[in-house]
Amino acid sequence: MTDVSRRRFLAYVIAAPTVVAAARWADAGTSTTAAPQPIPSAPGLSDTYDLNDLLTDSTKTTANMITVRVNKDGTASFALPRIETGQGITTSTAMLIAEEMDLPVSKVHVTLADARPELKQNQFTGGSNTSISTYTPIRTAAAAAKQQMKGEAARRLGVSADHLTTRDGVVHAPDGRTIPYADLAESAAATSTRQIVVALKDPSEFRIIGRPHGRVDAHAAVTGRKTFTMDMHVRGALPTMICRPPTIKGTVKRVNNRTTVTNMPGVTDVAVISGGVAVRARTFGQCIDAVRALKVTWNPGTVDKDSDKTFLAELKANELPFGAPSPDPLADVVDESFTFYWKSNSALEPNVAIADVRKTRATIWSPLQAPIFTQQEVADLLGFSVDQVKVHVLPGGGAFGRRMFSDVALEAAEASKKFGKPVKLMWHRTDEFRAGRMHPMATSHVRATYSGGSVLSFEQRHTSMATDWSMGFGEPLSASMASAPPAGLGDQGYSQGVWNLTINVPYNFGQVDHAIYEIRKYDDMHTGSVRNLYSADAAVARELVVDKLAKAMKVDRYRFRQEFLKDDDLASGVLHAAAKAARWGRHMPAGTAQGIAFHSEYHGKIAAVAEIDCRPSTVNRKKRQAVTGPRVTKLVIAVDVGLPINPRGLEAQMMGGAMDAIGQILTESMHLRDGYFLEGSWDDYYYTRQWNVPRDIKVIVMPPSSDAPGGAGEFGVAVTKAAVACALAQATHETPAYFPINHFDPLPFHPFPTEPPIPQSPRDGLKHAR
Repeated sequence: MTDVSRRRFLAYVIAAPTVVAAARWADAGTSTTAAPQPIPSAPGLSDTYDLNDLLTDSTKTTANMITVRVNKDGTASFALPRIETGQGITTSTAMLIAEEMDLPVSKVHVTLADARPELKQNQFTGGSNTSISTYTPIRTAAAAAKQQMKGEAARRLGVSADHLTTRDGVVHAPDGRTIPYADLAESAAATSTRQIVVALKDPSEFRIIGRPHGRVDAHAAVTGRKTFTMDMHVRGALPTMICRPPTIKGTVKRVNNRTTVTNMPGVTDVAVISGGVAVRARTFGQCIDAVRALKVTWNPGTVDKDSDKTFLAELKANELPFGAPSPDPLADVVDESFTFYWKSNSALEPNVAIADVRKTRATIWSPLQAPIFTQQEVADLLGFSVDQVKVHVLPGGGAFGRRMFSDVALEAAEASKKFGKPVKLMWHRTDEFRAGRMHPMATSHVRATYSGGSVLSFEQRHTSMATDWSMGFGEPLSASMASAPPAGLGDQGYSQGVWNLTINVPYNFGQVDHAIYEIRKYDDMHTGSVRNLYSADAAVARELVVDKLAKAMKVDRYRFRQEFLKDDDLASGVLHAAAKAARWGRHMPAGTAQGIAFHSEYHGKIAAVAEIDCRPSTVNRKKRQAVTGPRVTKLVIAVDVGLPINPRGLEAQMMGGAMDAIGQILTESMHLRDGYFLEGSWDDYYYTRQWNVPRDIKVIVMPPSSDAPGGAGEFGVAVTKAAVACALAQATHETPAYFPINHFDPLPFHPFPTEPPIPQSPRDGLKHAR
């Protein structure tokens, strides 16, 4: 349509009892010209088309299927086809709708949509893509709803709709007459579905978007009223837990005392399922007692003979060779290799799902990032068609990629089918660490050459245990591509594709080449992406080598980055903002130092400066049942995400990502030994604790640099990890070879036994309370 322009979008009004409107993606016209800029490094794939572009493009064909509804009381409702896991997307979504409809945010009610297979890839939460892919469709649907009501108001008032204004859910006529949305919702409803053209607000008109806003679910969360899966009361769904094998992916050979355990107090059912032996009881405490009492003979697992040492040798043996030699045979070389150990993919809320499987139908309740994929997997497991399976998406207490997988929903469905009864299945904390998913162990080898004042080449070879991409983009088609044989995408094709769409070198370093190779098959172990895919480790290796180049070329580390950044004022701006706020280059006492890093991804730019204290008085601090070590004392992050929808939420995301990053560099890892992980709880897995949190954290949200938002959920991890690693190397005068740096320290905990798989619950909590 010729009148669809940069701010005019196609939409639909839907035949319904009250006003319902949807969006349609339409090309708004893009410029194909750009100022010439000769650069020594050619743009990589992710510089021109990245994973977020792919994810967003995959949603466009079904964008018109997500709708905003105006209710009879004048409020607006929207079922978001994503999952809220603490990242704040229900708040930002409510802000988008409130902005375009001229409603108070408090009058917009955002819920989570059930699995809708017709949405295809448009119900997948991952890759920091929600704000990017839903920004225009949600605004368009909201604008269409408002336009319908203005049209009905114009008919009633006898004036042109162009002369009407809206404010706080009320239509205003020039002569002072008003009609609230509540009085228009029914009469303005369309009697047939048709396409219309709507105009979106110009950013200069924004009154809500771009301004800090508190979370819409904050009060419910802090008062305990927010409903998670564990809070759901489904009739007959009793607590259920699983006795799991002592090594990864072991299987049940024989249950030796099923009758005895079945007769224990509260126990109603015991059955063998794929993941072990499921126990259903009146309380979770009775489930734990029963699991601990089970005597099971197990078949071996898939990696019983493996440990960190065997995997490291295999990773190094499979590293891809570097490419052609430097164009200058006399160039100097920086060559560094780094090892990144296993990281837990556990979220704060344990894995949990409710399943009610009947003869001809099944219903699932669970926090799921890929509910369409789960719906299909459950249907396949039960021999049902997809329309026989109903999947309800509940909020999650964290996700970080863990909830992309259907593990707990499948176990719940299998147990419910075996028992013939509903179940509320929860993983124990030890299940999460011993049988859950983890970020694969990896190595990253970087070689750079330089001569005079130029970096001539920069090569990176990343080698990793296979990452499980079997969920694809959250629906069956792309999932099937992930598990295709090598003739299709297959394991290497999928990982290489994701790598190329996310990894970049943001500096002018001449010939740039980076590649990934993954060993084994992902079904050897339970792996996952863990917040930031490959970038979090790859950026650490890159930025440490950047520091090495700066030192070798005798240039300040900040100035070096400014000089070699690709010609981009936004990149230079965030780097300058972070350095200025951190007072870069000031004198630091011996044993302390600053580190600086830059990263670009998710349609944004980000820089961080970290200060670290490695003096003995800090490193040797004593805390009960804890590790301390070096402490990050100050952190400054400057972030440009284009258009920040909710700067307050963006600031919180950066802080949360920083806590992940600090732990992954200094304290948190998994130790694999003889086919199982030694860690068995959060007590053993040293995520950043309060005593290692920086005393001073500053997040600078840069002014809007675009009319559209970038991603934020994972953005703070890679840059903070890199800045902390660089600070550590500077303070100790030694570049670490592996992360976290305490991985080879003596274990500060006694590993729980593998049998029984669940340890005795502690009973001395009050003794340690303060």
